[in-house]
Amino acid sequence: MKFNELYSIAKRLYRDYIKKYIFRILIALFLSILVAGSTSSIAWLLDPAIKKIFIEQDKTYALIIPFAIILSFATKGISLYFARTNVIKIGYWICGQLQKQMSNTILLSDTETIDKKHSGKFISNFLYDATLVQQAVSTVVLNIMKDSLTLTALLIVMFYQNWKLALFAIIMMPLAAFVAKSLGKRIGKASTESTDLSGKLSTFLSEILKGSKIIKIYQSEDIEKKRAETTIDNLNNKFIKISTILIRATPIMETLTGIMIAGFIYYSGILISNGELEINNFFSFLTAMMLAYQPIRSLATLNMTINQGAAGAKRVFKVIDEEISIRNKDNAYKLKLTNSDIEFKNVNFKYSSTNDKAINDVNFSIEGGTMAAFVGHSGAGKSTILNLIPRFYDCQKGDILIDKQNIYDVSIESLRKSISLVSQDIILFDDTVKSNILYANPLASENDIISACKFAAAHDFILNLPDKYETIIGENGLRLSGGQKQRISIARAFLKNSPIILLDEATSALDSESENMVQEAVKKLTKNKTTLVIAHRLSTILNANKIFVMKNGKVIDNGSHEELMSKSKEYRSLYNKQLN
Repeated sequence: MKFNELYSIAKRLYRDYIKKYIFRILIALFLSILVAGSTSSIAWLLDPAIKKIFIEQDKTYALIIPFAIILSFATKGISLYFARTNVIKIGYWICGQLQKQMSNTILLSDTETIDKKHSGKFISNFLYDATLVQQAVSTVVLNIMKDSLTLTALLIVMFYQNWKLALFAIIMMPLAAFVAKSLGKRIGKASTESTDLSGKLSTFLSEILKGSKIIKIYQSEDIEKKRAETTIDNLNNKFIKISTILIRATPIMETLTGIMIAGFIYYSGILISNGELEINNFFSFLTAMMLAYQPIRSLATLNMTINQGAAGAKRVFKVIDEEISIRNKDNAYKLKLTNSDIEFKNVNFKYSSTNDKAINDVNFSIEGGTMAAFVGHSGAGKSTILNLIPRFYDCQKGDILIDKQNIYDVSIESLRKSISLVSQDIILFDDTVKSNILYANPLASENDIISACKFAAAHDFILNLPDKYETIIGENGLRLSGGQKQRISIARAFLKNSPIILLDEATSALDSESENMVQEAVKKLTKNKTTLVIAHRLSTILNANKIFVMKNGKVIDNGSHEELMSKSKEYRSLYNKQLN
């Protein structure tokens, strides 16, 4: 990652996330000073320990110095513990904030934006990338303070003991730092590649879980098994590469340390023979130099952690910064309904994934309290019309009016509060039956829930479930039949009791008995409501007040069933094909 990009990401992380925890960071800084001081004191204490205890055999120092060493180690351990816990908390708080911002962006994003990216990628952003940022913040903030201060304090001890040896060590130390930094770059590159592979693995797992039935029916287990093996092997090979590089650092660093110590001992021998260095100074210096090995290595390899964290932050910010295109105008007002009339005026819309318009100059009006059906071949634009009314998408041209109010001038909250959706693609949560129904109105009473379920012909089958209304129905209601799921969906719409119903008719996949029950429930749901129906079976919309015939994104005809049978060749063709 280029320096400018790295700096920009680091600046944003500090400004928006780290800065608010500056007091805790100052506490960690104070504790890091204690760690540095106690670490250097351990090395310094060896000077009087050897001189006073072993050479001069002073019994007073024989008690004081061991106690001071114990105190130094205890101070170092306790200070390091609290410094680490402090920055770990900061890291996880920032990680949580990033995850909350991502979830907020996803919840507010328009449908098309979410559809552009695989759900597995979002999962990887949440579970992997945000964690990389957490690790980077926790590690970098502490290590920069702790290790730089510790190294400085140890260098002071080394210069105090003998400035010539200190210069010799300073010349040798950058070599160890260079090797560690070089290895860090290799690890950073391999880690970035492993991040991409982790996202692909999340995507793959999401697909095989959702598509398990398709995989089985088309007997694609072997193909998916090979895909799994390839993805997992590639990911593990990257992790092995990272681990190998880390292990490779050990013999290199140990060899360098050996060279440093050998040169140090040789040079120290010369200084001792010349009377420029005493044995107590030698051991104190040696200890300080050995203790300096860890902070040098840690600081040299920080670039790996920084690059990993920056790469994770870059992907997280991409999600957070996604522009929310469907939003309220500054002067949006609350939708006021009287008749719930709906009107489309010269409405045009195309999806970003195609150059062709999904609907083109569509005009129609629906009287409040009536049912309007939309028929036509697949791709005619029926679903698009339903999606535009609650502003799942916004049209590029034209106006959509409800009771003469433009839906782009009213608040999204008041608009969607007035609409219920019963879709062919039923969405249920892995929760209780009761919770799924209450999703429409969390303040509804027990009687309201039961009443809605009775209207939806769902109450009887719910009572036969193991825990009745408290039964957990599984992911997307997998423990229920298609008809049962649809009736719960209708009960949810009943509970919302909105004046406008959007109905993507879902009876085509049901058996006759379930279809009849669902049809009866739909009749009750849509009574005296403005209802827009996408008709898959024309036999189910014969009594609609108005039927709109669509072709190639345009409304080419409208009228009652009888009128269309007499005047519309397209409708007559559709009806006769289904009848046959």
